Amino acid sequence: MTRGGTEALKEQLWAQAMRHGLGRANEVLIVADGAAWIWNLAGDRFAGARQRVDFYHVSQHLWAVTHALHPDDEAAAKGWVQPMLDKLKEDASYQVITDLEQLRQRLEGSEQEQVEKEVNYLQTHRDRLDYGTAHQRGEPQGSGAMESTCRQYQARFKRTGQFWSQTGDEALMCLETFRRNGRWHVLFPHSKCDPSKN
Repeated sequence: MTRGGTEALKEQLWAQAMRHGLGRANEVLIVADGAAWIWNLAGDRFAGARQRVDFYHVSQHLWAVTHALHPDDEAAAKGWVQPMLDKLKEDASYQVITDLEQLRQRLEGSEQEQVEKEVNYLQTHRDRLDYGTAHQRGEPQGSGAMESTCRQYQARFKRTGQFWSQTGDEALMCLETFRRNGRWHVLFPHSKCDPSKN
């Protein structure tokens, strides 16, 4: 965790992954949302890793389509989106993309633009939509654990009345990260206090 930007985060992620056995791993999986900078970082530091886009983020894109098609009918919106989500869960993302492309040809105006946007999104990530495989292998389909950790950091460092310099913020984030990763003893080898147990 850092406020030092993508380059600093890249270095931290790489070091932490190596500490946890990346060099000995037979297989590496990266699960994240659809942000381009994350996938650029993954390609740079974790070349050859399998990649998966968070299912919840992808489902939001399909919900955007169904709400454009059925803005005032929630039952119809759910009826349209559920089969699409089921196809994604069965590793049939190619079929979802095909269905959307066919739908786009029948639409006009803002509805067509919305479908076009989501087709482009799914095409960009088509090799990262293997949710059926994830289920079969007992792997995460989403990045919820990481999203939760980010929210916890934000709650810790963005409390009412707290103001941090970037240097102070970075130092406290470093301490919090050592604590969360069970590495407090590295900073304080003679301390009997282990804050990760509190």
